[in-house]
Amino acid sequence: MTTTPPRERLRRASLYLCTDARRDQGDLPEFLDTVLAAGVDIVQLRDRSLDVVEELAALEVFARACAAHSALLAVNDRADVAHAVRPDILHLGQRDLPVPSARDIVGPDMIIGRSTNAPDLTSAAAEQDAVDYFCAGPVWSTPTKPGRRAAGLDLVSHAATLNTTRPWFAIGGIDLDNLDQVLDAGARRVVVVRAITEAPDPGAAAAEFARRLSDRTRDDAAG
Repeated sequence: MTTTPPRERLRRASLYLCTDARRDQGDLPEFLDTVLAAGVDIVQLRDRSLDVVEELAALEVFARACAAHSALLAVNDRADVAHAVRPDILHLGQRDLPVPSARDIVGPDMIIGRSTNAPDLTSAAAEQDAVDYFCAGPVWSTPTKPGRRAAGLDLVSHAATLNTTRPWFAIGGIDLDNLDQVLDAGARRVVVVRAITEAPDPGAAAAEFARRLSDRTRDDAAG
């Protein structure tokens, strides 16, 4: 088991996966093992169909898989659930509990992430106390955020111009066909949903994302 602190693992992370509990497929443990072994650094349970008891049970499966692969586990939205489960990360949307209130619940050690969908919100998240990372998007419209207008690549470019040392991720409709556009706009970390969860071979899709993200970071380092 890794001894690298969670915030350091966050800094090194580039591939963040959001997935439901895979109840239709019935393969949650196998799915998590496959994608984490293939290069997913962070995995978040996002499944609004679950009640709290079901969410807690699913998060036990997530926690075991993350421990086995030294990956980071994220809870979505619910500071109370995060307080109960003690994951590495609590991720908050713009309409969730304010960050200071969430920090009071989960304590000083848990990583807190924030979603942003406009330049002013992105700029604020890059500096806000108690925020450890932020996500900028949705870059493209996505059924996981119905009715949410796409922020576009301009928001990714804006985030890149902030030159923040705080980790940030592009999110929303990102797949292997448009990944290069996101990287060209300045992102080096991405959040992925359907491009992995609905892929014919989720492990192969995750491995390809991880490879291309690593290649771009290596190219940056080479100058």
